[in-house]
Order: sequence, then structure tokens, then C-alpha cells
Amino acid sequence: MPNLETIDNKIHVLRNQKVMFDFDLALLYEIETKRLKEAVRRNIERFPEDFMFELNKEEFDNLRTQNASSSYGGTRYMPFAFTEQGVAMLSSVLKSSKAIEVNIAIMRTFVLLRNSILSLEEVSKRITDVEKHFPEIYNALNYLMNTDKKSIEQNERKKIGYTNK
Repeated sequence: MPNLETIDNKIHVLRNQKVMFDFDLALLYEIETKRLKEAVRRNIERFPEDFMFELNKEEFDNLRTQNASSSYGGTRYMPFAFTEQGVAMLSSVLKSSKAIEVNIAIMRTFVLLRNSILSLEEVSKRITDVEKHFPEIYNALNYLMNTDKKSIEQNERKKIGYTNK
């Protein structure tokens, strides 16, 4: 089963949505991209626009540039991008035990990402609240952090002047 980091590296943001591309999913499911796309096309009614969409030429060119892949060979068709719901729907289309196992890992990764984002937002909100309600404390903390930083810089600077050996 793929680990969460491997899956996390295959989740991208496109059209303001977290998506996974068909070729990455096929790799995880250990099937050909062609077979994955065939299964999706046979069940296209299960994949509305908010579950899956096909990349346009500009998005595909941008993707290819980001991945520094060659313009020779490769795919002749635009990749599909699957949202979290689309990936979940794939489990009803791909019936293998490997697909089920991979889907569970992918769903867990999406949940972890969502929880991480919520945690960061909560921390940011609390810091903003402290800054608003206790400006003196916030200013004192900033002063102490800057003083500590200056102290470290002072200790690490090159010494000059007369030394007695």
C-alpha cells in the first residue's frame, strides 16, 4: 500500500481544487492509464464536472513544463483530473482489491490534508486574536524575539580589536 507522503506528493491544486491526475492514479492502482480512462468513460455518468474534468491545452502545457517532461512521446490525450469525490467514485468503477486498498490510503491522505489546513487556520486565528486583545504582550514577545536574534548575531560576529595572547 502506498504511504501517505507518496500520495500527498501526487495531490495538486488545479482550478482551485485539490486533484489527482489519471496517470498518477493509474500508477498507484498498478494499471495502465488507458485502462483507468476506459473504466471512467464506460461509467461517465458517475463523474460529473465536480468529480472529474479533463485538462485543457494550457493546463496540460503548464503541467508538462512543471514536470520538465519532453514534448516527444507521452500522452496524446489530455489527462483527467479527479477531485476527492472523483477518487472516491473510482472505487465503485475499479473493482480490484488493489484499487480498494489504494483508495482507502488516498481518502486518509485527503482527510489529513484537510485537518492540517484547519489546524493552521485555527493557529493563525488565535495569533491574530492575541495581537488584537493583548497588543502589549504581542509587542513584548516581538521585542524579545528580536532581542534574542540580535544577541545571537552579536555573539556570532567576527571579533575585532587588540587581543592579548
